[in-house]
Amino acid sequence: MKTTKIGLGLAALGRPDYINIRNSTVDKSVIAFKQKAFTMLDHAYGLGIRYFDTAPSYGKGEEFLLDWKITRKRNDLILGTKWGYTYVANWEIGYNGKHEIKEHSLSKLQEQWKVSKQLLPELGIYQVHSATLESGILNNTLVLKELYAIKKETGLAIGISTSGTQQTEVIKKALEIKVNNEDLFTSFQVTYNVLEQSTYPILKQLVKENKTVIIKEALANGRVFKNDNFLHYQKNYNTLYSLANKYNVSVDVIALRFIIEILHPTYILSGASEPEQLTSNYKALDISLTKQEVKLLQELATNTTAYWKERSDLEWN
Repeated sequence: MKTTKIGLGLAALGRPDYINIRNSTVDKSVIAFKQKAFTMLDHAYGLGIRYFDTAPSYGKGEEFLLDWKITRKRNDLILGTKWGYTYVANWEIGYNGKHEIKEHSLSKLQEQWKVSKQLLPELGIYQVHSATLESGILNNTLVLKELYAIKKETGLAIGISTSGTQQTEVIKKALEIKVNNEDLFTSFQVTYNVLEQSTYPILKQLVKENKTVIIKEALANGRVFKNDNFLHYQKNYNTLYSLANKYNVSVDVIALRFIIEILHPTYILSGASEPEQLTSNYKALDISLTKQEVKLLQELATNTTAYWKERSDLEWN
């Protein structure tokens, strides 16, 4: 059985606006965000976290992680980044428009790889950012061959991240792709949490096949916490908070532990933006849930289409 580890994702640390339900009164200057990123990275390392996940579309996320890596000179890091989205909000607070633009072209891969490869040799996983059937990435022979070339040159694990209602279909398609009779994709970063459990069968298959499984949005962008805007989750809140009280932890610990108990993924990403949040998240490694409690949490799964519609309606702040 794999031992799940907590990783830190930089989605909320590299740009001033994000879709987490969070405090929007923080200092949003670049200097303040870099200081916060360094504080979080240092705190994570101190807790025992060694996997850090970023992307070019996370504003200055790659830049902050690279600067931290160079400054701290750690030799036991495993870094992951992605390609395929470009950050276009240019650090404009409250930017009116799409903050990131998807492009799964060969030229975009080559452009972003020139920057991302600076994370070597600690870089361990290189991922297609939010692979979809519509983007054509999984049928683009030129791009797939280029990813294979990067894999052969560097020894990196090549992966995909997924979002949306078609996560399972995308993963199945990716599993079929071979270059020179060799599996191209061996790492899968997937949204899974107590509200969105539709990928459970395919994720169990991936774990059984010893693929790298990285769980993102494990707290459903903050929706596992009581919020008056989501009263339809009252049953979910009652169960989560009851278990949290039993184990004397915060709700995030229960939500994360559920994923560990039911899936045993390689990593669960924390999206924490404050040291206290990360410290709490890390406690998920210290408790155990009963089989009955895990089954109870399985029953909190919501309609997949409704979940993703709700997520798309969340405001950037």
